[in-house]
Amino acid sequence: MARISGVNIPNEKRIEVALTYIYGIGLTTSQKILKKSGIKVDVRVKDVSEEDLNKIRKEIESLRVEGELRRDKASNIKRLKEIKCYRGVRHTKGLPVRGQKTKTNSRTVRGNKRVTMGSGRAAAAQKT
Repeated sequence: MARISGVNIPNEKRIEVALTYIYGIGLTTSQKILKKSGIKVDVRVKDVSEEDLNKIRKEIESLRVEGELRRDKASNIKRLKEIKCYRGVRHTKGLPVRGQKTKTNSRTVRGNKRVTMGSGRAAAAQKT
């Protein structure tokens, strides 16, 4: 099992997909890394030589991944909370930050235990 940036990469996966197990590397970034390293995207991790793995490690070192990225993200959110801006307040309350509506979505986040939504009309619910 290959180990890159402190993450165990699964042997049976294609190298293109296996690199996405590293936090901060998606499919597009993975493809760019492999292109720079000169490695085919359809090769399995178990078939990649140690030299090629070292090339990949060298490319990933220039990126912000894993612990460093998580720390940066956490500090950005902490800063928003400290200055008490709208986004920071939403983070603090555990509500959607990017303008999503909360009447029908994210109801479990708000504390409602999967209550079925009605039409809002009391008369419709009590037919006589």
